[in-house]
Amino acid sequence: MMHWNVYLAGEIHTNWREELKEAADREGLAVRFFSPVTDHAASDACGGHILGAEEQPFWHDRKGAGVNAIRTRPMIEKADVVVVKFGDKYRQWNAAYDAGMASALGKPLIIVHPEEYQHALKEIDAAACAVASEVSQVVEILRYVTRGELV
Repeated sequence: MMHWNVYLAGEIHTNWREELKEAADREGLAVRFFSPVTDHAASDACGGHILGAEEQPFWHDRKGAGVNAIRTRPMIEKADVVVVKFGDKYRQWNAAYDAGMASALGKPLIIVHPEEYQHALKEIDAAACAVASEVSQVVEILRYVTRGELV
């Protein structure tokens, strides 16, 4: 049986990744999940902490983005499917970037967001194979694509 590599991009302020992983485990789905560092403070601080502090915010953020990309780029490249969830806290430019990168690499995209984001995310939604409003729908999609089963 093929194991699918699923990259989980997007918002880090809720436990949606854990919910998805637990549901996939309960279903016995042949999937492996990968994700960025979800500790917001660590993700923001990693570049300056490891490579040296920067006085200007641009360079501080640039170092952090570079260090984080060492993790995220290979994971997106190895993914069979990329799931990107947009939440209501902060504007998630990184999630939009991950969706664009996955799309450029030809990765199937599952986008998750509430209905009120449809207009703002219309281009990202257009690149997706599926647009869900609930994480439970992602589990159903993964069940279907990995097993060919509708429940």
